[in-house]
Amino acid sequence: MKISYAVCLICVLGLAACSSAQSDWQQSNARNTVSSYQEFLQKHPNTPQSVEARNRIRSLLDEEAWTRAQQVNTVQSYQSYIQDQPAGAHLEEAKDNIASSERSIAWLAASATDTPEALEAFLQKYSQGPLADKAKARLAQLTGFRVQLATFHSEQQAEQTRDQLQGKYGDVLGSVVIVTDAANLHVLKSASMGQGEANNACAKLRRDHLPCEVIRDANS
Repeated sequence: MKISYAVCLICVLGLAACSSAQSDWQQSNARNTVSSYQEFLQKHPNTPQSVEARNRIRSLLDEEAWTRAQQVNTVQSYQSYIQDQPAGAHLEEAKDNIASSERSIAWLAASATDTPEALEAFLQKYSQGPLADKAKARLAQLTGFRVQLATFHSEQQAEQTRDQLQGKYGDVLGSVVIVTDAANLHVLKSASMGQGEANNACAKLRRDHLPCEVIRDANS
């Protein structure tokens, strides 16, 4: 009789524990917060629901970290998310946002400097996308034209004239180059520059009664 009573008591206690765990689990689900699942685990660390409780805690912490990162929306905030949540659900999105932010920062710096060198450096790192298209368009404006100066059959004469033009007009022409064409003619051209700069340089040469022509840069 005593053994039967003991067995019954154990069953009753077991059912009560199960009922308590189920009730607490329902309450935790209803609240669906980190603290509610932590409270459940403190009371019922080894129940069937405990694994799910831990998973939900991780998921909620991950979403909280992601929300913080998005609210700040900086390279540093997304880097912090990756560091804090190395197995987070938003790792790829965080990496994409970092890359996008770094690209935007680089573009702001390049466009503020607004030199061929800065734009070319940007394009070396970011060769595709809308910002790359803007950089290419601006680079073409800055470097898409040359001033064609003179044409010679003699390479020596072309070199002598180049040196003279470089010495007197180097401030507006940049580095004067000799381009030999298919007919073996030696053509003097200015450095690549913007259309406005090329027009101004050619106007200065014409005032000094020197022939010139603004042409599109073949590399543009």
